[in-house]
Amino acid sequence: MQCDHYDANRCRSCTLLDRPYSVQVAEKQRRAQDLLGGPDAIAWLPPLLGPEQGFRNKAKMVVTGTVERPVLGILGPHGAGVDLRDCGLHTAGLRAALPTLAEFVTRAGLVPYDVARRAGELKYLLATESPDGELMVRLVLRSTEALARIRKHLPWLLAALPAARVVSLNLQPEHKAVLEGEQEIVLTEAEVLPMRLNDLVLHLRPQGFFQTNTVVASALYRQVRDWVDELAPASVWDLYCGVGGFALHCAAPGRAVLGIETSAQAVAGARLSASGAGLEEVEFAVGDAESFALAAAHGPDVVIVNPPRRGIGAGLAGWLEASTTRAVVYSSCNVTSLSADLAAMPSWRVRRAQVLDMFPQTTHDEVLTLLTRD
Repeated sequence: MQCDHYDANRCRSCTLLDRPYSVQVAEKQRRAQDLLGGPDAIAWLPPLLGPEQGFRNKAKMVVTGTVERPVLGILGPHGAGVDLRDCGLHTAGLRAALPTLAEFVTRAGLVPYDVARRAGELKYLLATESPDGELMVRLVLRSTEALARIRKHLPWLLAALPAARVVSLNLQPEHKAVLEGEQEIVLTEAEVLPMRLNDLVLHLRPQGFFQTNTVVASALYRQVRDWVDELAPASVWDLYCGVGGFALHCAAPGRAVLGIETSAQAVAGARLSASGAGLEEVEFAVGDAESFALAAAHGPDVVIVNPPRRGIGAGLAGWLEASTTRAVVYSSCNVTSLSADLAAMPSWRVRRAQVLDMFPQTTHDEVLTLLTRD
């Protein structure tokens, strides 16, 4: 992948861009094996790769510049905005939409936030593209000062950008590096973005989490489904379930599946997906994964965990160590925290593993593992 911004030293977010892609993948595989165990101890599947560029289904753009000339991209090392509307990581649909969204900023008179002066309104522009090419657009502002102007010019945006299905305003008034606030004002009739993966339609709400690489996420869900089906459990928990991708893929007749997630928005989307697919034996609840497990009278046959970068932590790892659960599927975006969690679960062993390159051109990846007892 060639990038003018990288070559000109304007953006170095793709820290591995100067290395051949095959070398990137080999290094990720080697690091995972160094931390978890080599092929003598673990059955490693071949790394799962997607496209090297054009894979990011979500654009998180810092908005700087002026109303007349907005800059959508990142903050440079000296605080100036760097325009990345042509970023090669984004899907073609996002790259095509960003100029229109920049024009909307001008039409609606949205003043970009100036970090140094602590002045202005519009902090971020967040856009997500579904596999079917529809868009969710979120404007992160300090207040509702511009809400009337946004509503006034919204018909223009929907006409100029027909792919825009969901448009919302998120309020984040604080001066700190927080991407979004708690309050969301949906401005369109549609409130959810359908995300079609494999044979399911997941439903993403504005504050719900979704994997940024659709191709690799689809393969990740299929692999977990295959492993769980091979285990043939009667009960499954999907902890940190997000919009329910793992839980819904692992549904089967006679199998009780429960997803737990702290985000009420994500749980609402997961329930909508289950209802739409007619999966009556899949349930979702809002809650903390560790607290839920510790309060449960007994555990399921299989537990799926997909935690944030910090991992599951000592509490949940200790519960799994003492539980009667017979298999764990652990999907990790941080192999270092995964290794630490495994150290707190000495009776469990990694039987199968796979590196999934969810984030090409960076040091990040997804490592999927299947754990069973000694």
